[in-house]
Amino acid sequence: MSERLAYLPTLEDAYGELPPAQLEILRQQVLSEGGDIASIQSRFNYAWGLIKSNDVDNQRLGVKLLSDVYKEAPKRRRECLYYLTIGCYKMGEYTMAKRYIDALAERESSHNTQVFALKKMVESKIASQSLKGLALVSVVIGAAAYGINVYMRGSKKR
Repeated sequence: MSERLAYLPTLEDAYGELPPAQLEILRQQVLSEGGDIASIQSRFNYAWGLIKSNDVDNQRLGVKLLSDVYKEAPKRRRECLYYLTIGCYKMGEYTMAKRYIDALAERESSHNTQVFALKKMVESKIASQSLKGLALVSVVIGAAAYGINVYMRGSKKR
């Protein structure tokens, strides 16, 4: 079964934005099929096109459409989890991306290198964000300590 996911795009592929005309063709396909009742494949294709966009609102809509497909099409869940991971990662929602990739990794064998490479990227980004947050907190604490020290020295002189 994991071979089915072997053809999936990499995270880098998500940064290749579709030309607006091509995205519009995907949107029109969904609309011509009735919007919310359009075929799973049409909505899935449009969602992926939206996720590839550089516009965060488009990315959010893409993730929403994929979430709907996930709920409606149990046979597409594994694929949806992969694309949802990419969508959330691209939007900077790393905690959600980790939830999706963890759920997918539980279902996959360790031989699916694409899934586990994406999992590693998500975890690496979370670790990097945590370090940045820790560094920022350290700077704030250091600045506050320095300010208190300067204030205390000034009040002793009076």
